[in-house]
Amino acid sequence: MKTPGAHYSLPMALPFIKMHGAGNDFVVLDGRTMPPSLSPAAIRHIADRRFGVGCDQLIIIEPDTAGADAFMRILNADGTESGACGNATRCVAALLAEETGAREVTIRTISGLLGAEILGPGLVEVDMGTPLTGWGDIPLSSPADTLHLPLALGPVSDPAACSMGNPHATFFIDDFPHLPIDTLGPKLETHRLFPERANIGFAHVENPGRIRLRVWERGAGLTLACGSGACAALVNAHRRGLTGRQAVVAMDGGDLLITWAANDHVLLRGPAETAFTGLLPELL
Repeated sequence: MKTPGAHYSLPMALPFIKMHGAGNDFVVLDGRTMPPSLSPAAIRHIADRRFGVGCDQLIIIEPDTAGADAFMRILNADGTESGACGNATRCVAALLAEETGAREVTIRTISGLLGAEILGPGLVEVDMGTPLTGWGDIPLSSPADTLHLPLALGPVSDPAACSMGNPHATFFIDDFPHLPIDTLGPKLETHRLFPERANIGFAHVENPGRIRLRVWERGAGLTLACGSGACAALVNAHRRGLTGRQAVVAMDGGDLLITWAANDHVLLRGPAETAFTGLLPELL
């Protein structure tokens, strides 16, 4: 967290775009000419909702030399780096498509390639790839049945886990009233079972085609939406026999449509919207 009165220097004033996907919000920087070098303290300052711009993640668009349209670097609000963010991918895809007029965009992250298709104004679908369900792929700190993890805390227990480019554990609950997510989330995120921490989902399956979901994101806390978390919730729910291979995932910031396709890839469809643009001063 930023210390009031502290200042952080940037190499130059940086234009930014504030975007969101179903309320999951981002500060997007274009670093294709010169990727900015930002300290974790500067990232935390920019992400701070009182002293900075405010965001769940800071996104830097960088050049890609291996054939993708761009490389997307994902930096959490606490300054750490993340491997995947479905909502941010849709936002960056919308920006790149607007520049080129292309309907399809390929974006590289540290977790691999993500293809995106523009379906209409502000509506984008991303191929999030194949979910990984092996304990070492998620990763977990020791062998375990990823469909029924030996993990419980207070009113929640028996989550299922998978990786969607980052680690996810999904708890299936009866409903949300009085569930203390702000207390449970930090403890579960940093549980010893997750050596790289984990995104913690709390899912209520309303019917086989609709899941109500809230996600405590590692490095960002409780967000209005989490694209990779929505994908993980559908994957884990289907593995449990609770849903089909497609469902609407209703989050605090809006609905996402998740499809676990026949080719084993998970498709994430939802909005990508620009809130405003601005300029980060050289001295924050």
